[in-house]
Amino acid sequence: MPHSQTSAPSGRIRLARGASPWLLPTVATAAVSLVRARRSGAAKAVAVPATALAAGMLWFFRDPEREIAQGRVISPADGVVQSIMPWKDGRTRVAIFMSPLNVHVNRAPLAGTVTSVEHVPGGFVPAFNKESENNERVVWHFDTELGDIEMVQIAGAVARRIVPYVPSGTKVEQGERIGLIRFGSRVDLYLPEGVEVAVEVGQKTVAGVTRLDRD
Repeated sequence: MPHSQTSAPSGRIRLARGASPWLLPTVATAAVSLVRARRSGAAKAVAVPATALAAGMLWFFRDPEREIAQGRVISPADGVVQSIMPWKDGRTRVAIFMSPLNVHVNRAPLAGTVTSVEHVPGGFVPAFNKESENNERVVWHFDTELGDIEMVQIAGAVARRIVPYVPSGTKVEQGERIGLIRFGSRVDLYLPEGVEVAVEVGQKTVAGVTRLDRD
């Protein structure tokens, strides 16, 4: 089921949906402190770190447009391939670690229908740690041309909030934005049996751009 549309760069800075609870108070604090800095030394002392933090938040929550790649399975996340692990049922799990410097918006790896979106409570150990498999997470299932595809968004030590953008029953295009993990985290994608992995451990990935499977 190929995607029918692509996202092209527009030159406009787009911010991720679900970022407002973090962005608004940070930007407001920076703005107020900058205005008051002309008359108050205390405000001036606050203005510099507040402005730096606001700029950092804007960078963390950027959501750039992407030219969606061709291929059966594309990366759902920006980051680095942390592990590639054969699973007992014949599938292969590709784990992608997202640092705080990566884009935090995740995209649909294939076109299809979202059949379930399940929130699973858990801990918040660093996402690069093996115990992170028991972290707070959202488990997705997609009905696609390759059958059922499972994707798991895993919260990290800092990323304590996962924001799904679409509910169960939604039809999505390949590369469509489907959710946000605030700050650093991990995304696991389970490739069906018989699908050969095209990436390697340590390789950088770009959501909607990097192809994960090989012809």
